[in-house]
Amino acid sequence: MDLKIRGKKAIMAGGSAGMGRATAERLAEAGVDLYITARRQERLVKAAREISEKYGINVTPVVADSSTEGGRRALFAACPDPDILAITINPPPPNGNFLELTPEDWRSSIEMALIGPIEIIKHYIPVMKDKGWGRIVNIATFSAKKPMLWRLMSGPARSALLNYTASVSRDVAQHGVIMNNVLPGMFRTEGFEENVKIYAKAFDLEPTREAALAHFHEHNRIPTGFLGDVDDLAPMVAMLCSDLSRFIVGQNIVIDGGQYPSIF
Repeated sequence: MDLKIRGKKAIMAGGSAGMGRATAERLAEAGVDLYITARRQERLVKAAREISEKYGINVTPVVADSSTEGGRRALFAACPDPDILAITINPPPPNGNFLELTPEDWRSSIEMALIGPIEIIKHYIPVMKDKGWGRIVNIATFSAKKPMLWRLMSGPARSALLNYTASVSRDVAQHGVIMNNVLPGMFRTEGFEENVKIYAKAFDLEPTREAALAHFHEHNRIPTGFLGDVDDLAPMVAMLCSDLSRFIVGQNIVIDGGQYPSIF
């Protein structure tokens, strides 16, 4: 399918691994001029090189932490005028006992999952409005819609991000700037694997991958019977970044194997 974005300029914030890397590849396949950001320089540079060689496009790595003003400034300087902006963040680890969460825990969650994306979106909206065309997609989490006690560092801040996006999207759509969110459920990514033992600790399990996964599947029924793969999500994000999404505004599209049981 031709996404009709060849030659456009795209940012994938958080594009060195996982869902961000998979989305970056789908955008590269569509022929965009690509900028990818991440905090880990070695992995980021490697991803940029591999994507560029595989798809024959320009890929610019930008070492930046989007939750900080300095990181955002680095991104703005590297790519001042994108047509497409997709954003994801490294998922926070399971929080354990909610009574032990501190104000600093909440501040960190809000800086990363709410303020960081909003400040980037706010910066680039005027640029896209001037062009008369733009696409903005947040890769958030289905726990923004489905409250989960052990994901308090992930869900609430991004519930607020969904509210922001839904409000702003209705204002900017008239200028050709289309904003949407994708809400992934549980996916087998690098971030998921890194947090498996933290999950086990949060539920007082044996500190093994096997114990954590067994507990997770017992208490988080996924109708498909398996965790998602990043390629189950990336095509949808790429489509929302394309010319094909011009009539899809302010939506929250859940991709979770059927885990979230709602018609809305």
